[in-house]
Amino acid sequence: MSRDTQHGPAMADAAPIAVLLHLTDTHLHATADSRMRGVTTYRTLLAVLESVRRDPRWPPDAVVVTGDIVQDESRAGYERFRDALAPLGAPVLCIPGNHDDPSLMQSVLGKPPFQVGGQFRAGAWTMVLLSTFAAGDDGGVLGPDGLAMLGAALTENATRHVLICMHHHPLPMGSAWLDGVGLRDAPEFLDIVDQARQVKGVLWGHVHQVSDRMRGHVRFLSTPSTCAQFLPNSATFALDQRPPGARWLRLYPDGHIDSEVQWVTDSS
Repeated sequence: MSRDTQHGPAMADAAPIAVLLHLTDTHLHATADSRMRGVTTYRTLLAVLESVRRDPRWPPDAVVVTGDIVQDESRAGYERFRDALAPLGAPVLCIPGNHDDPSLMQSVLGKPPFQVGGQFRAGAWTMVLLSTFAAGDDGGVLGPDGLAMLGAALTENATRHVLICMHHHPLPMGSAWLDGVGLRDAPEFLDIVDQARQVKGVLWGHVHQVSDRMRGHVRFLSTPSTCAQFLPNSATFALDQRPPGARWLRLYPDGHIDSEVQWVTDSS
């Protein structure tokens, strides 16, 4: 497997398969025993990490964490996250969610093996990490600057396969309450993606549930939380009974994505 390895089009067939682990919505707190929606979020995160490290796909080229890392905007929460993931031996690519404090997140997680935002290359692929954080809003926004940054990243990676990673969902999830706090400039985002043939996938968190669908040439994927899940297709807020989870992705040199959710039932 390759870390931050560049390959031109002529070398694409020779590039290795890139393996990613996607974690999202850990919702940690300043204290380790804090509970949210019926679960101790630090305990369930540790259970997920223990489970994925026993998986034959371990180790990944990178761990992607798409926001809501900390629920209470505490430095201790970010330090707990850092201390739990630093020993994994893989780059940890982070972006903020609506519950995060981006400045504090950068302060604690701004040094290797952690990376906040930007790009990461593995095999024939580039992961573009987009912040959709909007102060005072549970919904997300890229805004003119974020959209321009995405356009520039796609131009820079015109000959590579691209996986876009973000917190908020750009496609409706079928739940009225949840779709009210999605990506507010989704039409502008999707217009860029529709015209970019190098984009093969879009990956997000926020929704605490699984989805996997094709839209045009792009695969759109959401991943369950490492803590509690939301009930799909519910008009109002409701919890699902599904356990914590994570998502594995295998990114092939030809642009194909193989992905599977790993549920963790022994997390109590």
